Amino acid sequence: MTQTGEFGYFKSGLALGMGVGVLGGVASTMWYQRQKTMDADLVLEKVKQAFLKEGPVEGSWIEFDQKPLRKFAIHSKIYTGGITRYEDGRLVQYAFSADAYTGTVIDVTRITE
Repeated sequence: MTQTGEFGYFKSGLALGMGVGVLGGVASTMWYQRQKTMDADLVLEKVKQAFLKEGPVEGSWIEFDQKPLRKFAIHSKIYTGGITRYEDGRLVQYAFSADAYTGTVIDVTRITE
């Protein structure tokens, strides 16, 4: 075999290896982005901003542990937390559940005394 023929095999193998590596990297990055959840602090800030549209917030909290959620065929993870604010001169508490992947509020419950 000539030297240029062996070099051609090397170049084609190198190109194939690089192509497989790039495809693997893109696929793993896409998979990771779909599996990644939001930071609990960002979710809390998003919920607080929604409550601030209706009035001032006195206090807020969120659990950093994610809890599994299953509603019918939907499986997800959620953060739970709470918001406290004054309404008509009285302190009112709300509990919320928010999707850990998007930060979307799933449920809000007013806690009565």
